Amino acid sequence: MKILHTVEFYLPSVGGAQEVVRHLSERMVRAGHDVTVATTKLPDRKSLVINGVKIVEFAVSGNTVNGIKGEKKRYQDFLTQNKFDVIMNYAAQQWTADAFFEVMDKVDGAKVFVPCGYSALYDPDYAGYFERLPDILNAYDATVYLSDDYRDINFAREHGVNNTKLIPNGADENEFANLLTHEEKTMFKNRYGVGGLVLVTVGNYTGEKGHRELLEVFRKLPVSKATLLSIGTLKPHDGYFDEFERQAWGINQSRKHIGKRVVMIDGTDRATVLQALKSADIFVFLSNIEASPLVMFEAAAAGLPFVATAAGNNREIASWIKSGVIVKTRERPNGRVAADMKDTLWQLTRLAHSREKQRQLGQVGRGIVQKRYTWDKLTDEYIKLYESVLKKGKK
Repeated sequence: MKILHTVEFYLPSVGGAQEVVRHLSERMVRAGHDVTVATTKLPDRKSLVINGVKIVEFAVSGNTVNGIKGEKKRYQDFLTQNKFDVIMNYAAQQWTADAFFEVMDKVDGAKVFVPCGYSALYDPDYAGYFERLPDILNAYDATVYLSDDYRDINFAREHGVNNTKLIPNGADENEFANLLTHEEKTMFKNRYGVGGLVLVTVGNYTGEKGHRELLEVFRKLPVSKATLLSIGTLKPHDGYFDEFERQAWGINQSRKHIGKRVVMIDGTDRATVLQALKSADIFVFLSNIEASPLVMFEAAAAGLPFVATAAGNNREIASWIKSGVIVKTRERPNGRVAADMKDTLWQLTRLAHSREKQRQLGQVGRGIVQKRYTWDKLTDEYIKLYESVLKKGKK
């Protein structure tokens, strides 16, 4: 098949959407398909072919609600003047999908949409966007949802959209095929000054990934020695970064918190990220908003138990991978959530004081991810879906 994937950002940009589309695209190329990705032009992108995936970049930004700026017409001309067997748009509320909506009736090929959660569903500014969306969803040959019970698939059901398909996220079976030896863990810990109970969290410092709550819990955690590994893009003056760095420094220098240390790790260094996950004891994820976070699957693949909020479909993921605890979570009117701090501290303390429970949960989760939630298996599901909608369109 000749396949087009559209996504707002792609390599070398790092993020959840980028990773999903990368995994799918590269595996489809290895399966013999011709795959192109249409995405935002980046100054640090060195090549327009990465691991066999062709990249077509456009100097475009924004979305329908905030305005689409840049080479919108060039992008739409690309869509209407090129022939693909299947076009998949990844994520709503961003230009590669929103500009596609405007010309989709002129675009050849079977069409698949992965909405990715609708983070702005409760935003009054997007009311008109979501009023128009049901007709757009019905114009696709298939819409793919990462959860069977989240705002995007529930929106589809409420509006009579019946072209839905559930395909969850997962982890890279190659990256997590092997865990670290004792010696490799020791080398990593010595390099970063890691000691005691090792907690790890993953997320950029947007202010909505639960970093504020995590620091509060970490200070109060009743253990004599512990390290918090915080993995995210190191961008000073961006979002919550400066405040997190300031508070981390305070913990590291505090006599009150002797034995506790916070280490900030560059999330763009994938090798180090994997070492950190594989060297930790517990994954803690107190995010305020998500869709279907990859890091939950990756933590399980690394053999880690988790303590997490019910952001996105975390509760559903927990029922799938069976390797941790969802803390009491309060829903806010804007669709965000917040961890109950008392329950979070209690759940994390219980797990922190039981090495055997950590081991058991981690072993269960790793086994389930290896059996069901790998990108090889999930890519096969996408390919079967593409083949089915393509076949249906040719009848």
